[in-house]
Amino acid sequence: MSKDLAPALIHYRVEVADLHAHLFRVTLTIAQAQAQQRVSLPVWIPGSYLVREFSKNLQRLQARRDGRLVAVQQLDKCSWQIDCAPQDPLVLSYEIYAFDNSVRTAWLDATRGFFNGTSLCLRVEGQEDTVHELELVASQAIASWSVATGLPPQKINRRGFGSYRAADYDELVDCPVELGEFWNGTFTAGGVPHRFVVAGAPPSFDGERLLADTRKICEAEIRLWHSTDTGRRHKAPYRCYLFMLNATDDGYGGLEHRNSTALICTRRDLPRLGAKPGDGYTTLLGLISHEYFHTWNVKRLRPAEFAHYDYAQENYTQLLWFFEGFTSYYDDLLLRRAGLIDNATYLKLLNKTINQVMQTPGRTVQSVAQASFDAWVKYYRQDENTPNATVSYYSKGALVALCLDLTLRAEGPHTLDEVMRALWQRCQGGPMSENDLLQVLQDITGRSYAREIKRWVHTTIELPLKELLERHGVAIQEDPAQLAQQLGLRVAEGTAIQIKTVLRGGAAERAGLAAGDEWLGVEVGSGKTHSGWRLTKLDDLPIYAGAHPKVQALVARDKRLLKLTLNLPRGVTTWRLSVRDPQLIERWLAA
Repeated sequence: MSKDLAPALIHYRVEVADLHAHLFRVTLTIAQAQAQQRVSLPVWIPGSYLVREFSKNLQRLQARRDGRLVAVQQLDKCSWQIDCAPQDPLVLSYEIYAFDNSVRTAWLDATRGFFNGTSLCLRVEGQEDTVHELELVASQAIASWSVATGLPPQKINRRGFGSYRAADYDELVDCPVELGEFWNGTFTAGGVPHRFVVAGAPPSFDGERLLADTRKICEAEIRLWHSTDTGRRHKAPYRCYLFMLNATDDGYGGLEHRNSTALICTRRDLPRLGAKPGDGYTTLLGLISHEYFHTWNVKRLRPAEFAHYDYAQENYTQLLWFFEGFTSYYDDLLLRRAGLIDNATYLKLLNKTINQVMQTPGRTVQSVAQASFDAWVKYYRQDENTPNATVSYYSKGALVALCLDLTLRAEGPHTLDEVMRALWQRCQGGPMSENDLLQVLQDITGRSYAREIKRWVHTTIELPLKELLERHGVAIQEDPAQLAQQLGLRVAEGTAIQIKTVLRGGAAERAGLAAGDEWLGVEVGSGKTHSGWRLTKLDDLPIYAGAHPKVQALVARDKRLLKLTLNLPRGVTTWRLSVRDPQLIERWLAA
């Protein structure tokens, strides 16, 4: 009997305990428990590199053998030991509080349910590689709801409630579940069925537009990974694929899975019937492109350190610059190749990424390889000093990919596309190391790229962006930076200006401004020309300062009023990209 058809020794029954209390009830049946069986709940979810302590939401854990309660001993923050003999059937029951409306954990209210297995499903230690079964129960409270999940169905009704099978625990927790009265649509890409469900969509939602555009993205990405020189295409590495989008009043993000992705966006970003899509819709398409690309680049082709997940602690790698950064390079590029944006729009998006990195002082402090390793304690735990001490492995990693692609194109007939396909073949769609990338580059080009990778990835030396972009038909103009960037500030505006971050080496830092300060106003001039002004918008500062080279900034800090001398900077610029040579641009972007 194949593993897919073997009897499930681990069975989870998930039902609604209380919609308004946001509680799922889980019944876990272990057909053949080990002596003193241990169970544990993951502390993190793959793809989101932060210890989130999912066990904080678990309550009322009980264990029964032959209907009788047995002792449960908690061993640490996320694991328990059950008093039982070997080969005993064991039944555990518990509740999960689900009120995190993100893609990472679990949610339940009167309108929608959602969960990742890492939040709901205790891991039966020692039996992770056996077949797992998930049973979803349709109670009267959710009688009108439907189910969407990437798990293979075993026996389900027309709404999707019933039993699903997973080959092992990894597959079980890598297939999130959407519950509710969602919009539903389907299409085929690369010969594979794709399903798209949207929760929270308003009546103006243009579902057909979203399906058509997503299909173009999927086709472009399947073509990139599986096309040969003759243009012959192969099927994607899954039997079906599911997009789950939660449309909210204010939200953005995504999390990749082996044959699905969970997404969140604002309702304003959805395409609307009869209306021309705006920049928000382009952002949504970029998110879809990014998470779908992860189907290959991180879910299958992945860091060697992720060959087997340790769900009980951090899993470190220095390669997130490749897996998140290169994915970030391709997400917008593939929108261009799919015909969903033009060259000018692509350059605008690339321009934003470049300026984000160049306006981050932390790029001179931390290499992008270090940023990858430190994701657990720095990227996912940002504070007022983050831009000064770190660099984003998403943004700078994307620029490393850009530099590598443009260097390959400049030196010969090769591209980063070839490198990605060759890596896929070399590593058989599985674990890889930085040495695999270097070897593929050597094999394809005939020369070593060790020097470039060392400089771009493992040091803080500036990337050769200007030279490479200009060589490929891009014009770069230096424009005055926005006022906040000129001053070295990141702020929130309202009745006053709240300082969130003071950037290293900027005018604001030299003046003594600090994160947390409330900037109330300015005084300008002296003697008869002295004047004071209330300041609620940073862009009003030039109106009040006039030609004066400095002002006195009036700030409140810890309920004390301070007067700080701020010298107004000149000559702080930012890049603006535009098309210089359309033919050169086209060779690159329309590959």
